[in-house]
Amino acid sequence: MPESPTPEPRTPEPKKNPWVQVGRYSQLAMMLPAGTAAGWLLGSALDRWRHTGWISIVGLFLGIAAGMIELIRTVLRDTK
Repeated sequence: MPESPTPEPRTPEPKKNPWVQVGRYSQLAMMLPAGTAAGWLLGSALDRWRHTGWISIVGLFLGIAAGMIELIRTVLRDTK
């Protein structure tokens, strides 16, 4: 009767430093407001340059979307 291969023992994941985790989660608190502010500021600058009034609103929404995407990316990376 052939021998079945023995499963290799799993090595436990190293415990993460709590200060590193605090840094990552505090970064999450700043991502969405920073993306929103950056989009609005860029849109406002384009509004002044192009003499329009709607680009700042588009920039605001793009900034919110960019902040949310980065927030989701970070959360998914940390939960793996």
